Amino acid sequence: MSNIKKLNQLAKLAVRVGVNVQKNQNVVIRSTIESKKLVSLITKNAYDAGANRVSVIWSDDEISKINFKSQSKETLSEIPEYIASQYKHYVENDYCFISVSSPNPGYFSDVNSEKLQSFQVASNKMLGFFRSHMMGNKSQWTIVASANENWAKKVFPEKTDKDRLESLWNLIFEVSRIDETKDIVEIWKEHNNKLLERSKWLNGQNFNKLIFKNKLGTDLEVELVKDHIWVGGGETTTKGVYFNPNIPTEENFTMPHKFGVNGIVHSSKPLSYQGKIIKNFWFKFEKGKVIDYDAEEGLDALKNLFSVDEGSSYAGEIALVENSSPVSKTGKTIYSTLFDENASCHMALGKAYPMNIKNGINSNIEDLIKKGYNNSLSHVDFMFGTKDMNISGIKENGEKVDFFIDGEFSI
Repeated sequence: MSNIKKLNQLAKLAVRVGVNVQKNQNVVIRSTIESKKLVSLITKNAYDAGANRVSVIWSDDEISKINFKSQSKETLSEIPEYIASQYKHYVENDYCFISVSSPNPGYFSDVNSEKLQSFQVASNKMLGFFRSHMMGNKSQWTIVASANENWAKKVFPEKTDKDRLESLWNLIFEVSRIDETKDIVEIWKEHNNKLLERSKWLNGQNFNKLIFKNKLGTDLEVELVKDHIWVGGGETTTKGVYFNPNIPTEENFTMPHKFGVNGIVHSSKPLSYQGKIIKNFWFKFEKGKVIDYDAEEGLDALKNLFSVDEGSSYAGEIALVENSSPVSKTGKTIYSTLFDENASCHMALGKAYPMNIKNGINSNIEDLIKKGYNNSLSHVDFMFGTKDMNISGIKENGEKVDFFIDGEFSI
């Protein structure tokens, strides 16, 4: 890593903007072992911001792969109770959470899909309370990225080994808006304000449904829940702390009605799911549920996506992103949802965010479900936006507003 100043800026961004560490707050960092230098800088920045304790949970894809291949499906389905106890401790003691994402696209392609699915379903069930806690904004959380050799080779196959890693780091810095000449907190304050203004416009329209069309074959109608709320950029916890969940972020998103999605949607970027790559796939929705699908590559992994639980076949999020976003301008498929979802309009299958409906944060799940909220153990984003994507909003009185034309907002 040649530019330590920019790496430190990224660490500061994660701490000061991402989770916005509060005085005497505890922090958990979850990371792969390859990201040690960035984790070290995040830890120092967290203490500089006033953190009380910083704990790190390390993972390693190589060890994980050996475990997946060596353990039985039954063993992988048995998640030790101490892991749940660990996360209950974090939740009960007001920790904030920083995840350092360093993807390894395709690394688990030779691992049995049933084993991967058994482990993921068991983990989701064991830690479902934690996901609900985070998606309900009960604590601050954020995700930042760290480059690695395998990922760099996937994103920059045309470059030499010497240049790939540096190119990926530069891409991460660029789309995360790292600028050594300016205050990173102020840079993101300005960015968040732009996304907030767009959300205000969308909320003012109070659309009943959205219609998506492009030449790739997407022809999709998405009904929005009554009293839906568009959000984008920063969010606020139930304790009143402002934070940024995703670095980078370019999206404005809201809640579709669980039973209100109809039509066909074609992916515009590959999806990395369970360490496997899914390419050129499509879904057909009827009354909210995916009733048919196919993929040119990774069909087994795609099937697993729908078998988590009943809600994993329904949508929980619809998000709008301009084709001219900084991530899109790189011209790269980055093989990481954190990045690719910020280059393209996207949808998530699975659990919805309570913040996307009026008074949702303070409502119980049963009441939310009655309003069209989709509950699930999973939440998986896939990208379908293109440079010729057109989106129309339909109001309660039938008025049609063409507000997204050829991949860009026209408001």
